[in-house]
Amino acid sequence: MMVQRVWQRYDIQPHRVEKFKISNDPNFEEKVRDVVGLYLDPPDRALVLCVDEKSQIQALDRTAPILPLRPGLPERQTHDYKRYGTTTLFAAFNILNGKVIGNCLPRHRGKEFLKFLNQLEKEVPQDLDVHLILDNYSTHKSAAVQHWLKPKKRHRFHFHFTPTSSSWLNQVERWFGLITDKMIRRGTFRSAAELERAIYAWLANWNNEPPAFVWKATADVILEKVRHCKELNGTPQ
Repeated sequence: MMVQRVWQRYDIQPHRVEKFKISNDPNFEEKVRDVVGLYLDPPDRALVLCVDEKSQIQALDRTAPILPLRPGLPERQTHDYKRYGTTTLFAAFNILNGKVIGNCLPRHRGKEFLKFLNQLEKEVPQDLDVHLILDNYSTHKSAAVQHWLKPKKRHRFHFHFTPTSSSWLNQVERWFGLITDKMIRRGTFRSAAELERAIYAWLANWNNEPPAFVWKATADVILEKVRHCKELNGTPQ
């Protein structure tokens, strides 16, 4: 009991563990400076969009109704469920105003990614350059995507890739976390179509009053923390 009281007094939680992974990308510093530069000093007459897909979102129906929050009790749900299919959410997060362009597609192949690029091309004003922040998923670098970029009318599209194992650098991942915690994980869906309707409804509600994320960390601050982690881990610089 004495140990427990000390832990509570000083808010010590030794049972909690946070995990991290250090990127081994040889161009880590260059990519960090590129992406963070877009966040802190976005170019004029251009949009910066953080793009990714949340794949294999399951339409789940719990075997019993979810029990709501009560004083002293968290929301409760059964551990077992019935699965009614999946969908993939493609999303582009606008760093300036927080609005999101999204589309649900059945899979996350190159074919679907090109379809989403075509959607972005239609929805973004033609007089603006478009800077897309992407991860290193092979679909984003495929020959089909390179071919899509070739026409002169698409020279306004510029791809910026985050370092490997650095999804935390892409702001759309934070948005995926929000929609997962606030809607997908807490919902029950009896079909993929019902799940997609719920996603579109949540997306429309978000875009009514979208809060933009405020990026504060400079590239130097990030790189210094990574160097410190490598020193503690004994990893070569």
